[in-house]
Amino acid sequence: MRMAPRLCIMAPWIAALGATLLMQSVASFMTQTLPVVAPLITASAGLAPERIGNFSSLVAFGTVLFLLLGGPFLARLGPVRMLQAGAVLAAVALLVAGLGTVAAIGLASLLLGVGYGPSPPAGSRILAATAPKHHRTLIFSVKQAGAPLGGALAGLVAAPIAIAAGWPAALLVAVGTSLLAAAAIQPLRSMLDAERDATRSIALRDVLSAHTIAAPIAALRVDPLLPRLTALSVAFALCQGCLFSFTVTWLVETRGMGLVEAGGVFAAMQVAGVVARILLGWLADRTGNATRNLVVQGFVAAGSVAALALLPTQADALLLPLCALAGFVGASWNGISLAEVARVAPPDRVSDVTSGTTLFVFLGYVAGPSVFSLLVTLTGGWTLPMLAVAAQLAVVAALVGRAR
Repeated sequence: MRMAPRLCIMAPWIAALGATLLMQSVASFMTQTLPVVAPLITASAGLAPERIGNFSSLVAFGTVLFLLLGGPFLARLGPVRMLQAGAVLAAVALLVAGLGTVAAIGLASLLLGVGYGPSPPAGSRILAATAPKHHRTLIFSVKQAGAPLGGALAGLVAAPIAIAAGWPAALLVAVGTSLLAAAAIQPLRSMLDAERDATRSIALRDVLSAHTIAAPIAALRVDPLLPRLTALSVAFALCQGCLFSFTVTWLVETRGMGLVEAGGVFAAMQVAGVVARILLGWLADRTGNATRNLVVQGFVAAGSVAALALLPTQADALLLPLCALAGFVGASWNGISLAEVARVAPPDRVSDVTSGTTLFVFLGYVAGPSVFSLLVTLTGGWTLPMLAVAAQLAVVAALVGRAR
C-alpha cells in the first residue's frame, strides 16, 4: 500500500492502468460466475438450462440502466469511487443469488449489471486522462483484457468450487474477491478522482432528468465515425454475449462434457481473448486504422462461430482450438473500440461518448442471449441460433467495411 503514492508520482498511467485492469477483471469475474455455474443454478431453481440467457440479458439491462442514469454519480463521486461502488453492489448481488429462487436470481442479475456499469465509462475517463497517446489503443486493450481474464478465472475457479462445495460456495468466493479489490484501489483515489465535480447534483430529479438520459445518446453525434463504430460494436456484443452465456451449457448439453471440463474450455476461450486484446490492440496502434482491423476481425469471428455450429460430433478434438479461436477474435474488440471512441471524442465528453457507445453495446448484450435462448426453444437445437449469431456479425462487418 505504501508504494501507491510513489507509483502515482513516477508513472500515473501505470497506476491508472493497474487499477482499471484489476477492476475490469473483477467485474467480469462477477458477471461470468453465473453463466459458468448455470447448469447447477438453473437445475436448482427448476429451470431449463437455456434460461440462463434470460438472466444474462438482465445483467446487460442493469448495465444499460447505469449507463443511462449514472453520469451524475460518476461526475460527483469520481471514477475510482464508482468502480468501488460497483464492486460492492456486485458482491451484494451474488449474495442475493445465493438464495436460489428464480426471483432472487433475476434480481441478482439486474444488480450485477448495475454493478458492472461503471467499468466502461470510469475506466475510459481514467485512461483517456493518463495514457500516452501513441500507445492509447494498446493501453485500452490491456485494460479490456481484464474482461476475458475475469471470465477465465470464473471458468477455472468457480466451476471446480461449485462441483466440490456447491454453487453457493462459488458465489461466496466471488463476493470476497470483489470486496478485496474495492479496498485495494483506495490508495489511488486521491489522484485519479482529483477532477471530480463535488458540486454536481445527484438528486433524484437530476438523475432522472431528460438531459441526463439523453446525454450519452446525443454524444454519439460528435463524430461521423461513431455511429458506424457503434453498429459494429453491437454486432460483436451480440456474438460475444451469446458465446459467454451459452458455451458451458452448450458443451454440457450437446457435447456430453462434465462441468469442470466445459469450464476449462470456457477458460481457454477467455484466455485467448486476453492474449488477443493485447496483441490486436498493439496491432491497431501500428496500422493506425483500428476500424478496418475490426471489420476483418468481424469476418473471422463470424467464421469461427459458424464452424463451431457445424462441427460434427466425431470432430470433438477441434472443440478446444475452435473455442479458443472464437474467443481470440470474438472477445477482443472492446479495447480497440473504446480507444477509437476516446480518440475522436472531445476531452470533456469522453465519459458521455463512451457511455453512449457502451449503452448500445449492452442493448446488444440484452437482446442477444434472450433471442438466442428463444431460438433454441423454437428450433429445438443449437445449430441455427449459432449460425444466426455468425451471420449478423458478418453482415454488419460487410456494411461498415463498404461504408468506409
